[in-house]
Amino acid sequence: MPRPIWSGAVSFGLVTIPIKVVPATESHAISFRQVHTEDGGRIRYRKICELDGKQLRDDEIGKGYEVSKDTIVAVTDEDLAEMPLPTAKAIEIAAFVPAASIDPVRIGTSYYLQPDGQVAGKPYVLLRKALGRSAKVAVAKFALRGRERLGLLQVKEDALVLHTMHWPDEVRSPETLAPGEVELSVDEITGALALMDTMTEEHLPALSDRYRDALEEVIAAKAAGKEPPAAEDSEQATGGEVVDLMAALNASVTAAKETRGETDDDADVHNLPTKKKPAAKKTTTKKKTAAARPKKAG
Repeated sequence: MPRPIWSGAVSFGLVTIPIKVVPATESHAISFRQVHTEDGGRIRYRKICELDGKQLRDDEIGKGYEVSKDTIVAVTDEDLAEMPLPTAKAIEIAAFVPAASIDPVRIGTSYYLQPDGQVAGKPYVLLRKALGRSAKVAVAKFALRGRERLGLLQVKEDALVLHTMHWPDEVRSPETLAPGEVELSVDEITGALALMDTMTEEHLPALSDRYRDALEEVIAAKAAGKEPPAAEDSEQATGGEVVDLMAALNASVTAAKETRGETDDDADVHNLPTKKKPAAKKTTTKKKTAAARPKKAG
């Protein structure tokens, strides 16, 4: 488990829970260095003071806020620590709301809350069990890394999890992104629902980062002086290509069923509707009845 990045307390009402905040996730992304393309030399960044030209160590560098072009106000760590802010050392729960009411776009980084000391055990378990038996989450405010943040508390197994949240004014509106009016047939919508049924899983599948795996193969090949593996051909449609939706949906359902080892006879798979061709009109030939010839006068 990584080292805590913050310690304080969770408070709701008169209940206080001493906790430590521990990162709940870690990045496995591959990092690159900037190098000189001619000789492979590393490109370094030096922190130089623009007034005296000296290269500075990290312990010689502080924070400053530029209030105007020629004026910077220095702000120390002590200034930040002593701010008269109720959430400076507390995760203050403001409300409990239905979990379904939270917009997923607003959720950010996740942290585990570790009880800090024996005194934290009982109130920690109390909050965990209360949240676990309800369909609600806790909305809280706290200060972390130089700013006050909005947070969300919920339960994961036997631990409390704190998710950072974006403030309402930090979420852009998507209203200008939607396409104009589009005509869809009932068959196309039904087909999309049938594809969703075919691809439905009981739990989130165990997916992996294929880009990172492929990148590791490229790096290993180049490190061994070999050619990187060739890219596989992709037959995905391009952005400007007109797609036959019904054909694409039918092909997608077939591929999904093959992946799952299912057949068309499986009862839990709904076959996509196919567009019926209009029935050919039947042409009927009417028999002409010969008219009785008038009798000749004798």
